[in-house]
Amino acid sequence: MTVVELTGSGLTARLSTRGGTVLGFWWERSGIRLPLLRETRSDDIDALASACYPLAPFGNRVKGNRFSFRGRDYVLKPNTDWDPHYLHGEGWQSEWTVLSQSRSEAEFGFSHEGEGAPYAYEARQRFAIHDDRFYMSLQVTNLGREALPFGLGWHPYFPLTPATTLKAPARRFWTEVEGWLPGEAADIPDDLDFATARGLPHRWVNNGFEGWNGHAEIAWPEHDVRLRLTAGERLKHYFIFISDGGFDPGFQRDYFCFEPMSHLANGHNLPDLGDLTVLEPGEAMMVSLQLRPETIA
Repeated sequence: MTVVELTGSGLTARLSTRGGTVLGFWWERSGIRLPLLRETRSDDIDALASACYPLAPFGNRVKGNRFSFRGRDYVLKPNTDWDPHYLHGEGWQSEWTVLSQSRSEAEFGFSHEGEGAPYAYEARQRFAIHDDRFYMSLQVTNLGREALPFGLGWHPYFPLTPATTLKAPARRFWTEVEGWLPGEAADIPDDLDFATARGLPHRWVNNGFEGWNGHAEIAWPEHDVRLRLTAGERLKHYFIFISDGGFDPGFQRDYFCFEPMSHLANGHNLPDLGDLTVLEPGEAMMVSLQLRPETIA
């Protein structure tokens, strides 16, 4: 495991090759170091305890761990001991390599040969701090012999305070059914309608949203700070996760997840692949995200 620290414009990001994760992202303002992603307890942690981790070769779950594509049936194997599904790919559980680094930029790489899943691919993440913002990009290249549907995204954890608000306009959301799987597309419930800034509900939330315009704002009014998220055009969807004591007995309601994704969960089993991107052998796709803090006027 290697830890890399990037700095610039009053911003600091700490990155780890374990899982290709972000360990923290801070903005120093008036002598105060404010966390803009969940603070981690140490560097020696896995992705689930991190501030953000990558989703590759796709995010979330596939119903029954099975899908059919171009006349072939594919089977996925569970990759955790607490979920019966193959979850979020391999990148978040693997060791990445530092390909390059400087004071304000770094690039990580990782490859997977297809064990446990039909996917063989190379992934690269680039991180940079400049122009008062934190840039992330994630690219995947199909190294396999067959075309397959790919998707990318990130799983960030944001600080949640009593005053935190989220703004992230979307068109529809997906219900949740047993097994933490998506059910069906429906109208967005009032307490999850983030067309305008509003607080996060005090309940379990584990839902995908589609028709996102790629812009979101998270505000912490008690700190007079807002974080603007700007996603590249491929990131048309997002997932919101708010835990509870039943799932995590230690949950203190001190974080929530807003996960930009290029595709819908279980897209492999949707007629239009849920915006998954079909990559022929040797083809690549990339997504990007910018995080820019500002003072609330």
